[in-house]
Amino acid sequence: MTRSQPHLLILGMGYTASRLAVHLRGEGWRVTGVRRSADADTLAFDDDSAVRAAIVGASHILSSVPPEGEADPVLTRYGAAIAAAPALWSGYLSSTGVYGDAAGAWVDEASPIGLGRRTARAAADADWGALRADMRRFRLPGIYGPGRSALDRVREGKAHRIDLPGQIFSRAHVDDIVAGVIASIHAGPTGVYNLSDDLPCAQNDVIEAACDLLGLPWPPMQTVEQAALSPMALGFYVENRRVANGRAKRLLGWAPRYPTYWEGLRACLSGGQ
Repeated sequence: MTRSQPHLLILGMGYTASRLAVHLRGEGWRVTGVRRSADADTLAFDDDSAVRAAIVGASHILSSVPPEGEADPVLTRYGAAIAAAPALWSGYLSSTGVYGDAAGAWVDEASPIGLGRRTARAAADADWGALRADMRRFRLPGIYGPGRSALDRVREGKAHRIDLPGQIFSRAHVDDIVAGVIASIHAGPTGVYNLSDDLPCAQNDVIEAACDLLGLPWPPMQTVEQAALSPMALGFYVENRRVANGRAKRLLGWAPRYPTYWEGLRACLSGGQ
C-alpha cells in the first residue's frame, strides 16, 4: 500500500483528536474527521457510504469515541470494516480509568483492567486491542490544555478543593498526548501506552497552583458532599492511582514536554501551544 500523502481518518473529533488533526495537517497530512453531524471539514458518523470509503482510503485510522452505555458505537457500526481495512496503522484513545482504583499505587500497562467503574470502557479497550494486529491503544488520564485547564475553572469560579487526604490523580497536557500518538506512528511496537505526565498529585495541588498563577485566593476546602460535584467530576474522586509512563518513554522515544502541572499550566497561561 503506497501513498504520496499520508491520510489519517479520525472517528470522533473531540478536544484531543482535533488538536492532533491540526498538528498533522500542518505537517502535510490529509486528515478526515468523523463526528455526529457533518460540517465543512468532517463526515457525519451515520453517513455509511462516505465513512466506509474513508476507512478503505485511509493509511492511518484512529478512534477517539468512548462507549455509549455498554457498547462502543464505532466498533458496532464500523468494526468489521476497520478490521479489514488496508491501513498501515491504527489507534484507539482509551482511558486510564480502565485500571480502576489502585488505592494510590502505581499502575502500568501490565496492570489488570476492568475492575473499576468503567467496565464498558475496559471492554472497548480490549475489543480494540483484538481488532487489528497493528493496533495501538493510548490510555489517557485527566486531559488538560488551552481552554480546558484548572486556570479556566478558577477564572469561572468552578474550582474546588476537596478534603480527601491521600487522593492522587495523574494528568497529561493535550499536546503531550498528541506528541505520543505521533511518536507511535513513526516508531515503536503495537500495544498499549500510558500517556501521562511525570507527577501524579492531588487535584488540590493543581487548583492551588492555578490560583497562585492567576493571583487569586484558593477556594475553601470542602467535603465531597459540600462541593456538589457533577457525576463526571465525582467519578475522578472515586478512584485513586498513579499512572506510570515508562513504556511510552522507552519504546516510542517520547517524553512529556510538560512533565508536571506547573509547566503545563504556565504554558496555558502564556498561550503556549
